[in-house]
Amino acid sequence: MPLSHEPRFCVRLAKSADDLRAAQRLRYDVFVDELGGGGAMVDHEARLEQDRFDPYFDHLILQDEARPDDAQVVGVYRLLRDDQAAKVGQFYSEDEYDLGVLKSSGRRLLELGRSCLHRDYRGGVGMFHLWNSLAAYVSDHEIEILFGVASFHGTDPAALAAPLSLLHHGHLAPPDLRVRARPTHFAAMDRIAPDALDRRAAVLEIPALIKAYLRLGGFVGEGAWIDHAFNTTDVCLILDTARMSARQRAIYTRGIPQ
Repeated sequence: MPLSHEPRFCVRLAKSADDLRAAQRLRYDVFVDELGGGGAMVDHEARLEQDRFDPYFDHLILQDEARPDDAQVVGVYRLLRDDQAAKVGQFYSEDEYDLGVLKSSGRRLLELGRSCLHRDYRGGVGMFHLWNSLAAYVSDHEIEILFGVASFHGTDPAALAAPLSLLHHGHLAPPDLRVRARPTHFAAMDRIAPDALDRRAAVLEIPALIKAYLRLGGFVGEGAWIDHAFNTTDVCLILDTARMSARQRAIYTRGIPQ
């Protein structure tokens, strides 16, 4: 359904506790209400999706300044540089993936996560604005490798056999970037042989955010990780800026609409 007003978008980093709570409220709406997720620190009474990593991340927030003051945050991206991860002792996704090959590379790393848009802004230019600001952040901090987990809804990998197989056969990371899902909730992704795979149907099952990374030359790690708390099947996406073609770099620096 189209918006009933002309949005006035603004993207910035969260600066205050109120900004963070607004981001956590949007995350609750998306990850808890819509997708059935949870977590040890989720505050259902206050409707906040939060975790112990939040104080260490930068939170990129998309605001529609045409909305009421208490409902302006309509998009969120959570960003953790390697120097910030050192303060907490790990990256968020290390609970799911062995990141040894990335951490030992000596290159500047940025972990991305908790990307979401208010339901009224999906399919429009909201993600374009977030991506454009993310590109500026990457440039400002001289980031070389971006990575993070992205999710399919549901925890049955057999039901996701086609898209997982397509990602494995077509986009598996090279050895120097190939993180691997930890064995506790590991699910193999090569579930259908390449010659038996309906590629067109599989592509339709891949979420838009994952497809955006693939268009930029992104890769996936080895294996999916089943996240029962969030009711998702996660894959780890890795984007090496040095491997991007001129065309991909141009797309990235001008942003990618969802």
